[in-house]
Amino acid sequence: MVRFAKEQRIPFIATNVPRRYAAMVAGGGLAALENVSEEARRYIAPLPVTVNMELPGYKGMMAMFGGSTHGNSKSINIVQAQALKDATMAHFILGQVQQGRQVLHLNGAYHSDNFEGIGWYLKQLRPQVKARTITTVLQPDLEKLSDENKQKADFILVVPESMTRTY
Repeated sequence: MVRFAKEQRIPFIATNVPRRYAAMVAGGGLAALENVSEEARRYIAPLPVTVNMELPGYKGMMAMFGGSTHGNSKSINIVQAQALKDATMAHFILGQVQQGRQVLHLNGAYHSDNFEGIGWYLKQLRPQVKARTITTVLQPDLEKLSDENKQKADFILVVPESMTRTY
């Protein structure tokens, strides 16, 4: 993709937060970003980042990492790190949209499935923005989309469960 964009002189913009800042949040929550330099802030969404812990994807992530019971701040921090990634990608996407550009953004499904993650932040920051999502789902039956997958995206690619996964 990068090579193609270069060859065609198509702008190619990295949108995700640098890993070191996501790791800081995963270890110490969003408060860990309070003292980062002005230079570092150029690479992350404007602070403070709002995290809607009621979004089903974030709730699911909380449950996967042990929830917030018994002082388990680690799972909250992991969700906050995910939200920082989503908010930062939305921020940089909108920077391109505001310049009048159409944007093709490639990201992992967890960042946009069910119109959450990046999509949620896009709608919070600029409700009138037009965005479409594409996702891939694994199913045994390729002919009929299962109910659980029907609302995952605007366009859904159905592939066999036996397909090799490369994540």
